[in-house]
Amino acid sequence: MKLKVLVDNNTFIDQYYFGEPAWCCYIEESGKKILLDTGYSDIFLKNAELMGINLGDISTLVISHGHNDHTWGMPYLFDRHDMSKVDLVAAPGCFDPKRFENLEIGSPFSKDELAQKVNLIETDIPYDITDNLVFLGTIPDIFDFEKRLVIGEKQVNGKWIEDTNMEDSALALKTDKGLVIITACSHSGICNITEYAKEVCDDKRIRGVIGGFHLFDVDERLEKTTYYLAAQNPEFMYPAHCVSLAAKIYMSKKLPVGEVGVNFELNID
Repeated sequence: MKLKVLVDNNTFIDQYYFGEPAWCCYIEESGKKILLDTGYSDIFLKNAELMGINLGDISTLVISHGHNDHTWGMPYLFDRHDMSKVDLVAAPGCFDPKRFENLEIGSPFSKDELAQKVNLIETDIPYDITDNLVFLGTIPDIFDFEKRLVIGEKQVNGKWIEDTNMEDSALALKTDKGLVIITACSHSGICNITEYAKEVCDDKRIRGVIGGFHLFDVDERLEKTTYYLAAQNPEFMYPAHCVSLAAKIYMSKKLPVGEVGVNFELNID
């Protein structure tokens, strides 16, 4: 597998790509070309072009959850490329309208609109993108310290209710040395995601994790998260996007934390 970060909050010195507080990565695995999320704007397209990546060749678009910093790039992608034969994989509820303090923060397209543009695959159970790469579907609540946070509201059947981002999901890559977890925001809890991936893939070994962990404060949740992840004895840990500097520093005391930014590349045998 090859993973290339197209959008992240961070950029690297002397590498002239665009960054924004969002997430998008490009994956090549078993001959398939996959895009995870689309960031907040069109910069993922600009960065991909600068990197020599043609996003018109993707076969699968995975949307981790319905927030604007992961979905608002979709209109630019659809305007640039024909996505009618592309599988769009997401968990149920991903494209419900969302708002936070009266600001719209949900997907630019509804479920019905997307069904006219792509081959929409909504699944709450694990879905194999390749023989080795699995979309995890709906993540169960496993650890009590990873209580889901309410972030605004979502509209269901015409009514606005509290939104705990139940659709938030991730990918798991099976390798000979254990699982690689590829996440985006981890609203479901990075430990919940990791533990569920172990169950889905029938492999207790965690080789590494890359993506957003949604950790900001140095608190009990961060402490227990770090303890759990360290107990997995990972080869690498790449917290990105929605992880504060304080959280990264704390985790780096017990985990092999590496730096992530736009154009970061992860190659897995």
